[in-house]
Amino acid sequence: MKRVSKVKVLPGYRLKLDFDDGVSGTVDLSDAVGKGVFALWRDPLAFDQVRIGSSGELVWGDRIDLCPDALYLKVTGKKPEDIFPALRDHSAHA
Repeated sequence: MKRVSKVKVLPGYRLKLDFDDGVSGTVDLSDAVGKGVFALWRDPLAFDQVRIGSSGELVWGDRIDLCPDALYLKVTGKKPEDIFPALRDHSAHA
């Protein structure tokens, strides 16, 4: 499991993320603003309140948390099987 080690808020609902393995990059979350639980982010000041949770996830109070592995995939452009090799060896059954 990857962990976010540092987060910096950027304009336009973007975040600069550093991960515990040295990978860093930017994720654009603007497409989620206003949808479902992400309605909270309509207020840019609420978006700015992002923190790193105890498992390396991103959290906004007790209302929103984003998985660090999903963020890692978004930053790197990798597929799940690239960071979880066991998925590559798993046969699909119909």
